[in-house]
Amino acid sequence: QVHLVESGGGLVQAGGSLRLSCAASGVTFSRYGMGWFRQAPGKEREFVAGISWSGGSTYYADSVKGRFTISRDNAKNTVYLQMNSLKPEDTAVYYCAGGRYGGGGNTAYEYDYWGQGTQVTVSS
Repeated sequence: QVHLVESGGGLVQAGGSLRLSCAASGVTFSRYGMGWFRQAPGKEREFVAGISWSGGSTYYADSVKGRFTISRDNAKNTVYLQMNSLKPEDTAVYYCAGGRYGGGGNTAYEYDYWGQGTQVTVSS
């Protein structure tokens, strides 16, 4: 059974940093593309960042480019999202996703498995 478990969310002031982690089990992690999505209250879920199975390709939403960094450690079956210079508009539930496609692209249909989400709140 596949499990993706996010951690690292919390409350932070604007300008601060957080690092989200997503631990995967039940999958051959090193073959999966991984992504982070987020959903703010009253809004649709949106792509944040993605990384290919090898880590060789990364993708970012324009709104987070230069502030967020996605990375992965295939030995630990874990993907990370380092978030710097956080803004109140980054407040959302952040979801980790894994896709057998392997590309780590920016559309939800590429992903087969989803975590339960972790809350990130940025105060002004």
